[in-house]
Amino acid sequence: MAIADRISAGGAIKAILAVQLGIAAILVAGDVGSLLPRLVPGPDAPRLTETVRPGDQTRRYDPADRPTLPADPSRTGVPASREMPSRLQFDGGAAEGFEIWGQIAPGDAERFTDWLALQEEVTALRLDSPGGSVADALTIGRAIREAGIATELVAGAVCLSACPYILSGGAVRRVAPDAFVGVHQHYFGESTVLPAFMAVESIQRGQAEVVEYLDDMGIDLRLMRHSLATPPGEIYILVQDELRDYGIVTPEA
Repeated sequence: MAIADRISAGGAIKAILAVQLGIAAILVAGDVGSLLPRLVPGPDAPRLTETVRPGDQTRRYDPADRPTLPADPSRTGVPASREMPSRLQFDGGAAEGFEIWGQIAPGDAERFTDWLALQEEVTALRLDSPGGSVADALTIGRAIREAGIATELVAGAVCLSACPYILSGGAVRRVAPDAFVGVHQHYFGESTVLPAFMAVESIQRGQAEVVEYLDDMGIDLRLMRHSLATPPGEIYILVQDELRDYGIVTPEA
């Protein structure tokens, strides 16, 4: 090959590499841009510690946040000082009852089913979780429904993000007036550094699984309106009327 031809070929290769790097930069910039709302909550959303009222239900989402309840020595519930572990804990038995608490980590569904198989009799589960892995929450919820177990939130407990799917799995579902159930958009555990078409496909597939699950559990799909409209950096807290209207809590016998 002549020197001039080699120079020309080298220039073409550099040009192709430059174009590829440019495309990669655009994709990464787009992914980072889509990630920012997850990391930076909406500037106008108050924290979860502020009182929730009908029509004022969107709060900043931080898994470490816990609501502050008015002092009431007669109230029994979740300690305000409780810190959430990085994966679900399964506690209790006998007179204390059973409890699931902590963040929902990948693999927790398998841990839960293994734990449940070792228990002699579980009729009800108390929940306290800021959410986490959607896929694991759906699997846990189905296992709870199959076993005919009730789910419950006591005063001060939170059930946010993916946790309401576990709550929805209960054969009977109760939520104390001073507990907090909240929903928002999910990312289904996928890497954020993906081409746009792949990210959209993943999100749509995940949402379809959630819709199918809620329908199977008998939950009103109007719930998804709040979930899809609330960015991941925020959480929409459901008031008692919504919990009843959407079938998240079951009627008292």
